[in-house]
Amino acid sequence: MKNVFKQFYENCYLKTQGFIPVKPLDQYLFPGDFFQIKNGNIVLLGNVFEGGVIDSEEVSFSEGLKLNEASWFFSKDVSKVYSGREVGEAELEEVFTFSKQILAFKGLGSFYFKAQHPELIKIENWNQMYQELIIKLTQTMYSFREVYVVTEVVTAENWTLAVGGAKNAELEIVTKNKNFGLVDIFGNSNSQTVQARNIEYYHEETTRKPSFFKAKKLVVRPQHLDTFISELLLKQKGRFDWVQQFYTYDFNCEAVDFSARIPYNVNESVLDMLQSNQLNPNTALLYFDWVDASLDDVEKLFNEVK
Repeated sequence: MKNVFKQFYENCYLKTQGFIPVKPLDQYLFPGDFFQIKNGNIVLLGNVFEGGVIDSEEVSFSEGLKLNEASWFFSKDVSKVYSGREVGEAELEEVFTFSKQILAFKGLGSFYFKAQHPELIKIENWNQMYQELIIKLTQTMYSFREVYVVTEVVTAENWTLAVGGAKNAELEIVTKNKNFGLVDIFGNSNSQTVQARNIEYYHEETTRKPSFFKAKKLVVRPQHLDTFISELLLKQKGRFDWVQQFYTYDFNCEAVDFSARIPYNVNESVLDMLQSNQLNPNTALLYFDWVDASLDDVEKLFNEVK
């Protein structure tokens, strides 16, 4: 997807207090869906309520909660170069007035987004099921080491997104409806696009599809990460002496300080170092936890392998 949508995804997360658009944008997710991110895409694996991971009778939802519409109207590097009322002529020499707006996009990835009447649907009793999910998703039913579970989704009566594909992209919009101010022309059902130049993507969604979500991510508990890193550093301190004593060949290398080279993402390494039977259904809660999906996870949606 060329990273053309990256600015939109990042800004959506920041402006809407943590909601992430689905990817690709024609996909949708429901509360309870679990997925992984592979090669920059969301790979849907199932739903915890459909597959019996969690008894469907145990879940409760909050539905149709109204959200602040102002948080769902934002843009990046787009300016209104023209807004005004004009006069046109139709057949039979009828004269009519209409509103016209021209949006100028600075460059590739510049965007304009608007969602109307957003509503929230969320798992209300997540805290009552998250431990059961850890055990079943990592031990008794699956053996995930990284997985996401959707906890909240947002639908909108309609939403519109325009993304620029090159420098000086433009979008010209008009409406005959006199009841709307000029600022409301974009994304309104009574408006239409009459001209688009260098626009990479333009879409109007007019149904309440769950196109935006929040998710919990399975991670290794931080205290186990700290223990693992400390043990790893301790082992590395004696590595150079061991190399000199074990090998007869002179590798002509010096001792290295590994403390600054430990990767931050060592979740899977922790589990790989465990002895057999150390991780089981009885100990899973000691090693795993859930955290909110973050901007780092949004970044993964654009780390595509070439």
